[in-house]
Amino acid sequence: MSEINEKSKAELCHWADQVADKIIKERGNLPLYTCASGITPSGTVHIGNFREIITVDLVVRALKSRGKNVRFIYSWDDYDVFRKVPANMPHPEILENYLRFPITMVPDTSERDENYALHHEVDIESQLPRVGIHPEFLYQASRYRSNRYAEGIKKALQNRDLIKWCLNNYRDDEHKMKESDVYWPISAFCSKCNKDTTEITNYDGEYAVSYRCTSCGNEETGDLRTSKNFKLGWRVDWPMRWNEEKVIFEPGGKDHISPGGSYDTAKLVSKKVYDWQAPVTMKYDFVKLKGVPGKMSSSKGKVISLVDALEVYQPEVLRYIFAVNKVDHEFSISFDLDVVTVYEAYDRTERIAWGVDKAKNQDLFLKEKRIYELSQIDSYPETQPYQIPFRQLTTLLQTYSGNIDLALNSLSDLKPCQRETLKKRAECAWYWITECAPTFAPEFCFKLRDDNESVELSENEIVAVKRVREEVVPVLETFASDRDLQQKIYDIAKEQGIDGKEFFVTLYKVLINKDQGPRIASFMRIIGKEKLLKLLSV
Repeated sequence: MSEINEKSKAELCHWADQVADKIIKERGNLPLYTCASGITPSGTVHIGNFREIITVDLVVRALKSRGKNVRFIYSWDDYDVFRKVPANMPHPEILENYLRFPITMVPDTSERDENYALHHEVDIESQLPRVGIHPEFLYQASRYRSNRYAEGIKKALQNRDLIKWCLNNYRDDEHKMKESDVYWPISAFCSKCNKDTTEITNYDGEYAVSYRCTSCGNEETGDLRTSKNFKLGWRVDWPMRWNEEKVIFEPGGKDHISPGGSYDTAKLVSKKVYDWQAPVTMKYDFVKLKGVPGKMSSSKGKVISLVDALEVYQPEVLRYIFAVNKVDHEFSISFDLDVVTVYEAYDRTERIAWGVDKAKNQDLFLKEKRIYELSQIDSYPETQPYQIPFRQLTTLLQTYSGNIDLALNSLSDLKPCQRETLKKRAECAWYWITECAPTFAPEFCFKLRDDNESVELSENEIVAVKRVREEVVPVLETFASDRDLQQKIYDIAKEQGIDGKEFFVTLYKVLINKDQGPRIASFMRIIGKEKLLKLLSV
C-alpha cells in the first residue's frame, strides 16, 4: 500500500473523520467552520443530551486535525417556554406558578443561581471542561431580549405564507394547515403576566406586531427593534440562527433527522426564507441506562447527569464510550458489572495505541489508535498511563479501606507523571465499589477482618493457616507466579488432610470474613506481608 493510501485510510478510520471529510467536500475550504449544538435547559442536562455535545466535539476535533479553523457554539435555548415541572426539582409547588413563562424568568428553587435556566446551564458548563469540551456558549434569552434577531423575525413575518408552505410540504393531508388558517411564525410573552398564552392580532409589514393575552387580557403593540416579548417558533428559529451564526455542521437526534422531520422543514425554510444552505447534519441515536445505582435513582429517578456518569467513569473512559460506539446506534451507559468490561475494553485500546498489544491487522490498529486519540481530554499523553485492571484496583482500594493515597503509594512502579490520571480512576473505582457494587456485584465487596471479628476454625484448619503464615507469607515475593503461590497453598492443605477448595474458603473467612473473594494469590500480594502476618494470627 502506498504512503498516500495509508494516510488516507488513517484519516477516515473513524466516523468523526468521515463526517469532517464530508463537510469539507460539500462546503469546500472555508476560513471558518462553525459547528453547533444546543438544548433547552428545562431540566437536568442528562447523559443522553451529552451525546449531542460530544458528537459535535468529536467532529470539531476531526476538522481541527485537518488544519481547519473551527468555532464550536452551544446554544442555551433559555427563552423557550417552561412547559412542565420535572419530577426531580425542589419545591415543585413554587415552580407550578411559573408554567408558560420563559425559562429564564423561572426562579431557581434550590436558591443557588439567579434563575432556573442558569442553574442547569451552570451544572453542565462547569463539568464539560472535565471531559475536554470547551464550546462557546450562546444564551438565546439575552440575544432575543437585546433585539439581535429583529431583522430575522421581520423576514419570517414578511414570508409567513412561504413558511406555511414549507411546513405543509412535509405534512400529510390530515395535518396540513388549511388555506384559510392564519399562521404566525412568532409568539409573544405577555409584558404583564409573562406567559406565552397570547395570540398575534396584527402585523404592519415592518416592525410593529400586536398581540392579545388570553390569560390576563392585556393587549399591546410592540416594536421588534425594542420589544423583549417576541420569539420565533423553533422550526423557524432554528434556520434563522443557522444563517445568523453561519452554521456549517449540526447533528440531530433520530426523531428530528428522520425523513420529513423537523430538520427537513428547517432546511427548506433556511433555503427559501434565509437564503442559507442548511448545515451538514448526521443522526445520533438515544442513550439508555443500565444498572442505575440506588443513590442516583433515589434523587433523580432515571435521569443521569454528566456529573453522575463521571462518578463512575474517569473522563477518558467516558469519552471512549461515545467515541467507540457508532453515532447512529443506540447503546447503554452501564453502572453494573458491565463497568468492569468497559474499563477493560478501554485499557485494551490504550495498549494497542501504545504498541504494547499488537492489533490483528493494520486497519484495526489505525481505528483503535484514533478512538484512543479522540478519548483523551486535551492531548495525547506524553507517557503511557499506568495500567491496573479496574477489578484489581477495587481490590487494592478495599484492602486500604478506601485510602486512595495509601493504595497508590503501594504501587512501587507508579511514576509521578502517571499519578493524577490513576487517582481519577481510583476515585471512580471506589465510588463504584461503595455505591454500585453492593447492589449489582456484591461478590466484589469486602473489607479486611479486624481484630474484634472472631472466626471459628477446626484445630486442623488453625494449623494449616499458621503454616501459610510461617511458610508462605515471609517468602511471598519469591514465588515466580500466582500459580506457584496458589500451588504452595494447595500443598499445605493436602498435607493437613484438608480439601484444597475448602481451605481456600477457610482463608477467605480469615482474611475478609466471607466464603469467597478476589483470587487468593494476587489478593495476598495486594494485602502485603505486614497485614497478612496480622490477619493470619489465629
